[in-house]
Amino acid sequence: MLRVEEVYDTPGFSGAADVIVIGAGIVGTSTAYELARRGVSVALIDKGIVGGEQSGRNWGWVRQQNRDMFELPLAMRSLRRWGELRDEMQIDMGFRREGILYASNDAKSIAQWDDWCKRAREIGFVSHMLSSTEIGNRAPHGGPRYVGGVWSPDDGRAEPSRAAPALAEGAKRRGALLYQNCSARGLELSAGRVSGVWTERGLIKGSIVVCAGGAWSSRFCRRHGVDIPAVNVVGTAMRTSVAPNVINGCFSGPGFALRRRLDGAYTLAVPGFGRIDLAPLGVKNALRYYRNYRNDIGKKLKYRLSKPWFEGPEASANWKFDQTSPFERCRVLDPRPDLEFVKIALDNVKRAIPELSDLQVVHAWAGAIDTTPDLIPVISDVAELPGFYVATGFSGHGFALGPAAGELVADMVTGVKPMMDISPYRLGRFTDGSFVKVPEMM
Repeated sequence: MLRVEEVYDTPGFSGAADVIVIGAGIVGTSTAYELARRGVSVALIDKGIVGGEQSGRNWGWVRQQNRDMFELPLAMRSLRRWGELRDEMQIDMGFRREGILYASNDAKSIAQWDDWCKRAREIGFVSHMLSSTEIGNRAPHGGPRYVGGVWSPDDGRAEPSRAAPALAEGAKRRGALLYQNCSARGLELSAGRVSGVWTERGLIKGSIVVCAGGAWSSRFCRRHGVDIPAVNVVGTAMRTSVAPNVINGCFSGPGFALRRRLDGAYTLAVPGFGRIDLAPLGVKNALRYYRNYRNDIGKKLKYRLSKPWFEGPEASANWKFDQTSPFERCRVLDPRPDLEFVKIALDNVKRAIPELSDLQVVHAWAGAIDTTPDLIPVISDVAELPGFYVATGFSGHGFALGPAAGELVADMVTGVKPMMDISPYRLGRFTDGSFVKVPEMM
């Protein structure tokens, strides 16, 4: 079984492809792989490197449990796809189906999980509510006694450093073209529809373009008059020292989220906490997020003015396609981590799991999470630009949902009946008068 953490470009530079995919994160690489698997000519381009931003910086959780009901069908399909890809590509992405466990002493959270489990069963997904005794038997020993919890044995974990590179390599083996450090500057339009992408290396002609640019999607689309109401939330995570194996899969306890890594360490974070670097597009979209700011999600966010006001993915200036673009000035977005969040997570996990009392942080990092007002992704065509599709706004869920999102995009662009109802993911829900609901789950 091949292990891939770095993937190399296709030699030369082709000026044409049936489909051009912008962004080589988990969603973009999955899309390219699924298209190549169907025999479609596809070019995958990225301003930096494969998996260089949030797709390589996330927690590595691959879950169905506690998804919004609109997301659950996509999550269920994605978990199945994660299980198939290892054997299909003969590449190890680090995926292990070892379960995800949530524990709490908060009656409100437990009631919410119970209600969710009942509704999830109606569409075919089963997770298990646990009593205080049951959660005590399954959670790491020696810590506090929890009131209750919820357990999904079918959920899993994977290694972010491997996943997107593996999919990019799998796509290349099936004929896809890969160009890293190759920014997409803008769309080429002919007779009102897409006819290619201008890159820093020149024009790639193609009648279909998929934008899967994560934190940068909104800015790219805005250059063409397409409004995606996404705000980037900067999340912090960390890798710990090698430590005792207290749980094989993933565990969410009060104020921490933990994943066992293949190297014997843990990836650790504090759920829901993040930072918003204020910038023109974020300020413009603030009213759309008003309900979020007032609920529990908003209470875990902090805000600051910083460089992204002028140069980052939410800045507002335009650019010419024959000149250096903002994407070339920032090959890999590398926000600073919040050391306050690092301390909170570390203190909480040590308090809850005495076996990890000697745990140390080896490396902390941050990533920009493209977030929509309802925390549901946008996987949609763009009516005003025929041939243009967007797959973005995954709100921190893209790593787990990526394989199914790639399938869904491939269905859409090749004219195959989509494998599920795509209406919850349409871009038009933000402008056609639809009620955009308050998010249920993180």
